[in-house]
Amino acid sequence: MKYNPHKYQTYATNFILEHPIAAVFLEMGLGKSVITLTAIFDLCLDRFEIGKVLVIAPLRVARDTWPAEINKWEHLKGLEFSVAIGTEQERLAALRKPASVYLINRENVDWLVNKSGIPFNFDMMVIDELSSFKSYGAKRFKSLLKVRPRAKRIVGLTGTPSSNGLMDLWAEFRILDMGKRLGRYITHYRNSFFTLPL
Repeated sequence: MKYNPHKYQTYATNFILEHPIAAVFLEMGLGKSVITLTAIFDLCLDRFEIGKVLVIAPLRVARDTWPAEINKWEHLKGLEFSVAIGTEQERLAALRKPASVYLINRENVDWLVNKSGIPFNFDMMVIDELSSFKSYGAKRFKSLLKVRPRAKRIVGLTGTPSSNGLMDLWAEFRILDMGKRLGRYITHYRNSFFTLPL
């Protein structure tokens, strides 16, 4: 299928291309995947700035939606991907397969970083449903934060960045920009924005 992007989609793709740290907050159905894949194609196969991309997503989205999007659009032809889901052996085989884009479900982030034995040499990460990293105490958050400096580019995608309130934003942005905007520590964030002075 031919991709005829809306103006906001072109704007968002260009934003990703121009900013190594990007967040795309759009409601479901507005094309976050194709926006990001268009940027990935450009970075990997036109500019040669990126070699390996890790996409972290909810299980069904990683298994079904992203592969369907890559296969659907004409302008993405040639973008090789590998789905690292299933048994441990299937995941390891998928991660060893040559590709530009590797898809994994968020439940396996800790396994990938700490147990798989696969070197974390992804130079771009995409977190589809960034709000699933809102808990700074979760294993997936701590594991991803550990390897975050190795990726020179990162994109966070969600339609609900603060579904339970603005406190959710700290962990999401800590992963994205390593504390540049909202601080490196949750206590500083809480004290700066949520605590009234006595």
